Amino acid sequence: MIAAASPASPASPGALRARIQRVGARLVEAFTTVALFVIGGTIVWSAIHDYVAMIHSGRGRLDDILLLFIYLELGAMVGIYFKTERLPVLFLLYVAITALTRYMAVDAKQLPLESVLTVAASILLLAVAVLLLRIADSRYAAPQDREEPR
Repeated sequence: MIAAASPASPASPGALRARIQRVGARLVEAFTTVALFVIGGTIVWSAIHDYVAMIHSGRGRLDDILLLFIYLELGAMVGIYFKTERLPVLFLLYVAITALTRYMAVDAKQLPLESVLTVAASILLLAVAVLLLRIADSRYAAPQDREEPR
């Protein structure tokens, strides 16, 4: 009589599946870590490059300063994701608001009124989205999931 493989034996399909899942999880974790370092390095490199260009020009214009804020938010987003393994959606909204503000501050004189109103409405919509996410987080998130107050 041939004995069937028990679920705990190394040759069973369940054990093989568990081993493959562990290897897959480690590969995903390694890829995520490497990608975060690459993204973080790219953000730092880009910020330094733009900052040096500002120094060489002898002044920092509003669009340059807002660009540095975008780099700051992107760097903070990478740092938070690295620590918590959760994508901070609020930071994406902050980046979008800052990018639209930068666009409007730089190009407002050349934009038709309809475009200025569209960008302003987009900023307002993103700000409302931030407010709604903050309210939802304060009311419905588990205590250990709540962000630290800033």
